[in-house]
Amino acid sequence: MTPERQKLRGMMIASLFAAIIGIFAQITIPLPLVPITGQTLAIGLAATILGARYGTLSVLLYILMGAVGIPVFSQFSGGFSVLVGPTGGFIVGFIPTAFFIGWYLEKTAFKFTQAMIANTIGMFITLLFGTAWLKIAANLSWPAAFASAFAPFIMVGLLKAALASWIGVIVRKRLTIANILFAPKEKSA
Repeated sequence: MTPERQKLRGMMIASLFAAIIGIFAQITIPLPLVPITGQTLAIGLAATILGARYGTLSVLLYILMGAVGIPVFSQFSGGFSVLVGPTGGFIVGFIPTAFFIGWYLEKTAFKFTQAMIANTIGMFITLLFGTAWLKIAANLSWPAAFASAFAPFIMVGLLKAALASWIGVIVRKRLTIANILFAPKEKSA
């Protein structure tokens, strides 16, 4: 397959994952200030399966779709106002999260242990962005922002990190074997 066709395939798969993130975002457990959603699980899956370049591209496409008003954010919301609202920091934080997870796995190995490390750090990146943004957007103190946007999500975040790692490594391996995903040479762990 030519490099152009590989690039096109990568872009198509990234687009598919942008849609998957939008679907997972509709899985919501409502909480008073910030709900628990399936978005972060989908971000971890996209980055674990696709790596830094296409995982980050899928997140950027997802955010762009939501920013222009397509209702792909949590609770079928969309529009620029969501990005500048109280939960916007989590959404913006998905970009460095996806990049870091994919980059880390490309530098180490697409194995469960490495994926768990990457997804756990990625979870903290998202939570840090979300907490800082919520502090500013809702005019909260740091302790109040931490109590609302960080602490309640650590345990659920670790569970999502484990799921994204476990499922992501398996799916990536199967897509690579099926020649659907063209993975660069990976280091063995």
